[in-house]
Amino acid sequence: MIVDFLTMYAWIFWVALLLIFVIVEVITVDFTFLMLAGGCIGGLIAGLLGAPFWAQILIAGVLALLLLFVVRPAIKRSLGRGADQTPTNVAALLGSGGTVTTPFVDGQGHVKLANGETWTARLSQATTDRPVDTGERVVVTAIEGATAIVVPAEGTAL
Repeated sequence: MIVDFLTMYAWIFWVALLLIFVIVEVITVDFTFLMLAGGCIGGLIAGLLGAPFWAQILIAGVLALLLLFVVRPAIKRSLGRGADQTPTNVAALLGSGGTVTTPFVDGQGHVKLANGETWTARLSQATTDRPVDTGERVVVTAIEGATAIVVPAEGTAL
């Protein structure tokens, strides 16, 4: 009796699960739940063709796994191809040059970077203890919070 009920009304289960997966996919946009929704479609079609509920679950599971491990990576790869690879934010500052605007006292000072921003700066631990004067060129090696870690450019053109 329960088996007949599950087989007869399984399409409601598959449609509800499909809607849940699609809603979660719209929120996450990771294609994982879209692949699970594809498995639900397989289970729904199997149910509409008269397959028993256990077979519907098996078909849905196999199809979802196949989609997750074959189709999803291909989609993610193809969507990532046209992405802009230009570094932004902190990553864009690493390696950029600048000019010292205030002399470094106890390893701290200010620099004006190539992008026009003035940053509080600290000399890198790798820097020798030589003085860094106003107007000298430096290179950003790291960012720690709101402080740029710099080293003298040592005659390199920036």
